[in-house]
Amino acid sequence: MSIFERYVFRQAAGALLLILLSLSGIVWIALALRQLNVVTSQGQDAWLLFKMTTLALPNLMAIIAPFALLIAVVHTLNRLNGDSELIVYAASGATVWRAGRPLLLLGALVAVGVGLVNHGGQPWSLRLLRDYIMQVRTDLLSQVIQPGRFTSPEPRLTFHIRERAMNGDLLGLVMQDQRDEKLSQSYLAERGSLIKQGPTAYLMMTNGHIVRRADPQKPAEIIAFKSYAIDLNRFDAKDEESGDLKPRERYLHELLAPEPDSAAFQRAPGQFRAELHERFANPLYPIAFVLIALAAVGQAQSTRQNRLLHVLSAFVMALGVRIAGLARNFVVVLSAAAVPLLYAVPLGAILLAVVAIYRG
Repeated sequence: MSIFERYVFRQAAGALLLILLSLSGIVWIALALRQLNVVTSQGQDAWLLFKMTTLALPNLMAIIAPFALLIAVVHTLNRLNGDSELIVYAASGATVWRAGRPLLLLGALVAVGVGLVNHGGQPWSLRLLRDYIMQVRTDLLSQVIQPGRFTSPEPRLTFHIRERAMNGDLLGLVMQDQRDEKLSQSYLAERGSLIKQGPTAYLMMTNGHIVRRADPQKPAEIIAFKSYAIDLNRFDAKDEESGDLKPRERYLHELLAPEPDSAAFQRAPGQFRAELHERFANPLYPIAFVLIALAAVGQAQSTRQNRLLHVLSAFVMALGVRIAGLARNFVVVLSAAAVPLLYAVPLGAILLAVVAIYRG
């Protein structure tokens, strides 16, 4: 690269790093506020909150990074034009591609990073996040529930224990579950203990009764039991298949050849197909966004000309392309015939941007 190209690359890379860290910080704060109940109501420390929110970031990097790159490229080109550097360079006979080469190189690096995150970082972080969620659920009964107090880890779910045994068992356990509006259940047991089996934790109750009422107009059903197990995953309504890996939690080979007995694959094979092709299509967006920025604000202009309309058009076009890609992802879930559309959106944006650049 020439001295000018290295200069452009440094300017854009520095802006990208700053913008990416800023956007990631904003997303991290939003995630931390959503998970604040982990500390306040579920008895966990702030370090666990930090780890859980940080592990959720890679899942969003495929969307954040291309837009951070777009902002960095637009900022760099506007700065070069505002300082008349782009104007002088164009007057020397250089084309827009001379200034665009370092930006395309930066876009290629971002595309590689997005691909690595999609294929490696995202599944790894989401799997580790599952382990922490399981730890929170297990600690919910072992630490948060205090003898003699009524504890509600979530609305319409209440626990009470008489005392805690030396080995950690819960004595005199009472649990009322009214989360289902059509069914109210109360569990009473002399003893309860926590059992971990693979990725799932269970509450094993012994010598108790279940008081179940489905119709307020009818008498309640009373079921006696010697032992009864409850899956603690039921405490999180958003994670019904916690024993099975979701598509985003799987590595590439697991998406290509899922287990035959996978409940998640049998229930929604289209989600596996969409996730697989989305991981290969996502790295195309950084290249498309760089070319969109070059087409919109890459041409040298007089400093007296207003470039605001060009900047806004770049952001509107990039946002429209990304939204179209996300919409096509939902279509691929429903039909395998729509798979080429996932690639057609960024490739079409690249082609149109190149044509616009050549036409000036």
